[in-house]
Amino acid sequence: MRQTGTLTHDPLDARQFELAVRRLADALTYGQESSPFLGAGIEYVQSRLYQSGDPVKFIDWRITGRTGRYHVKEYEAPKQMPVYLLVDTSASMCVSSRPMSKYAWAVQLAGGIALAAVEHMNPVGLMTVGERDLHHTPSLARSTILQWLHQLRHYHFTEGTSLGKRVRELIPRVEQRCLFVVISDLHDPDAIPAIKLMAHDHDCVVLHLEDPAERGGIRAGIFRAMEAETGREFTAHGHSRFLTDEDVHTLARAGVDYLRLATDAPILPRLRHFLKNRRRTRRTG
Repeated sequence: MRQTGTLTHDPLDARQFELAVRRLADALTYGQESSPFLGAGIEYVQSRLYQSGDPVKFIDWRITGRTGRYHVKEYEAPKQMPVYLLVDTSASMCVSSRPMSKYAWAVQLAGGIALAAVEHMNPVGLMTVGERDLHHTPSLARSTILQWLHQLRHYHFTEGTSLGKRVRELIPRVEQRCLFVVISDLHDPDAIPAIKLMAHDHDCVVLHLEDPAERGGIRAGIFRAMEAETGREFTAHGHSRFLTDEDVHTLARAGVDYLRLATDAPILPRLRHFLKNRRRTRRTG
């Protein structure tokens, strides 16, 4: 039988939690007239010359082949692009060397992003990518979203990860182009291939939460280990990481916007800067 409970690394009660989420949402949208969550859209407008930093997936190969110079396609952003939050509820998210765990941060970030998106009329849906089955279709109702968030504050200590599997299940169900926001520590070995697949038809953001202990603080030499969620055996050392630089480059080549957020460093300023620059890039594109 699974051991469950309320987040031990989130010291806030229900009311304080809602206030924290609302403040986070206000901070993410302060001074921004348009939504920071708009994606590339679905209506083709024109093609223009490639500029450094443009996603490779938007290259217009027909015009590139004809002119001999790289061009990319530009799309008109929709007024209401659904935002899907994929929140990792697996056990590794709850283990922490800091006052707030990765999971506590994930729930607060999901709430702030959801309310900020709704403020700009972007409906928000939610899917958990652990073992529990929590899936809500996009909604504009703040009360509904807050209800989801309170459900998320409960966790299982032994819950496995299913990020890759859930992403592959969700893709064929979503008919309209969406912005997918993955909030995870990316311990699932199938996560990167699945997110790449999702990026073929949707805009994707990955918020990679990392505890400082995952950066190689363990002075244990070389040792054999098993990933608790997947049962995968591996040989590791004090500087081993679940996500490599090559994985990050793979996401970038697929057009996925990636941000690593360490739980021992200020998170909100980095997230706000990331979303603001992403919005500017998509608009000037």
